[in-house]
Amino acid sequence: MKKIILIINLLIINYLLFAQIPPGYYDGTEGLSGDELKSALNDIIDGHTELSYTGVWNALRDTDEDPDNINNVILLYTGWSVSNSGYPTWNREHTWAKSHGDFGNNPPCGTDVHHIRPTDVQVNGDRGNLDFDYSDNPYPTIPGCFYDGNSWEPRDEVKGDVARMIFYMATRYEGEDGELDLVVVDEVNTYPNPEHGKLSALLEWNTMDPPSEFEETRNDRIYDNWQGNRNPFVDHPEFADLIWEITSTQSEYFTENNHNLSNYPNPFSKNSTGTQISFSLPQYSQNVQVEIYNIKGQIVRELEIRNLKLGINKAIWDGTDMNNRKVRSGIYMINLKIDSKNAGTKKCLVIY
Repeated sequence: MKKIILIINLLIINYLLFAQIPPGYYDGTEGLSGDELKSALNDIIDGHTELSYTGVWNALRDTDEDPDNINNVILLYTGWSVSNSGYPTWNREHTWAKSHGDFGNNPPCGTDVHHIRPTDVQVNGDRGNLDFDYSDNPYPTIPGCFYDGNSWEPRDEVKGDVARMIFYMATRYEGEDGELDLVVVDEVNTYPNPEHGKLSALLEWNTMDPPSEFEETRNDRIYDNWQGNRNPFVDHPEFADLIWEITSTQSEYFTENNHNLSNYPNPFSKNSTGTQISFSLPQYSQNVQVEIYNIKGQIVRELEIRNLKLGINKAIWDGTDMNNRKVRSGIYMINLKIDSKNAGTKKCLVIY
C-alpha cells in the first residue's frame, strides 16, 4: 500500500459541496497521478491575473467576507468576525511564509490570494514563518491552536484550508518563466529554502477537514473576480493524495494485508462507541497483537484480543489511548502482529 487515498469518501464530500467548477476546467487530468498530475494542474492554473500588494486588501474583503455580515471578514486562525477595514484590525497572512523562498510582497507569489488570508495582527506575528505540524503547546488566545519553536498547528476547523493552500503553492509555482520552484516537504525548519512542511501532517489535515462552503465560495470568488484561476485541491481534495507519496514515517508501518484486516465504521467519531476491527487467522496462534499508531508512528494503544480462534476474530477500538483519553481527530494506523511479525496494516480516520 503506497499512498493514502480516500477517494470514495472525498468524492462523496465533493458532490455535497457547491463549488462552481467551470465545465472542462480539469480536462486532461483523468487517470493521472504523481508528477504527471501535478504538471497537468500547473498548466491549468498558471498565468493567473496578478494583483498588486495593495490590491490584495480589496480582494480579501471579497474572498473572506463574513456571510452573516458583509462589512466584516473572517480571520483564518481565530475564526473571529471583524471589521473589513484592514490594518491594524487585521493583517495579510502569507500562509506559505514569504521568507520560505524570499519572495516578499512581490507578484506573483507574494500577492497570490489563494494563499493570503486575513489574520489577527498579533497572531500573524506569532506564527511568523513557522512550518505546519502538530504541537503540544497551546496557543494562549486561540482554543485548539498549538505552536512551538519550529511548527504551527491551526485549529481543526481550518487545518484542511491550510493544507490545500500549501498544496496549491507547490503546484502553481514550478520554477517556470523565472518563477520560484516551491516544494512541499516532510520536514520542519525549512526556512529560508523555497520549501514548506510538514507533508505528512498536511496530507492528514486535508483528509480530516474537507472543504467547507466558505472555502468553496472563496475559491469561486478568486476565480471569478480576481485571478482567473482556481485551487485544484479545494475542488478535488483527492488530488493531493494522488500526487504526493505516503511519507517514510507512515510507510514503515504499512505491510501487505494477508489476513483480511478491516474496520467498520471508517471514519468513526471519537464520541461514538468505536470501530470494530476484524481479521482472519488461517492457523491458530496465541501471540496476536493489534496496535494503534498515530501519524507520527507513535504507538497510541494496544488492544487485548480474547478468545482467539481459527477464522474471523474481532476487537473494538473505542478511540482512546493508553491512558483511556480520547485521541485527537486524525488518521491512525491499525497494525496487526502475529507471532511478533507485522501481518497487516489498515488506515483509520477518527473525526469529531
